[in-house]
Amino acid sequence: MRTVTAAEAPEAIGPYSHAARAGDMIYTSGQIPLLPGTGALADGGIGEQTRQALDNLRAVLRAAGSDLAHVVKTTCFLTDMGDFAAFNEVYAEYFTAKPARSCVAVLALPKGARVEIEAVAEVCREEG
Repeated sequence: MRTVTAAEAPEAIGPYSHAARAGDMIYTSGQIPLLPGTGALADGGIGEQTRQALDNLRAVLRAAGSDLAHVVKTTCFLTDMGDFAAFNEVYAEYFTAKPARSCVAVLALPKGARVEIEAVAEVCREEG
């Protein structure tokens, strides 16, 4: 197993890596809508936060040797299921191949985020 750190994603806010690569599979840590460089939470509602979390996820996958098209499963966490429809609108823009997915409501997320997304993906190229 190799750990992955993505220079284009926000720094991890705890004792974990952005992703772990095991064989031909990549397992990402959950990505919340933090802005790379500042670590501040993205402004706006669930649409803007979902977009930033997915941009962060894309950066992690890129650093690990994959991309959104090679994601086989996501797990999504929302603090309010009332955001489900708006979340789905943005999510569908990023995942046109429709990987398997679980989406659950949670009481709270780090930094007050409204969404967190993690993924399992296949490697599609060498890291870098």
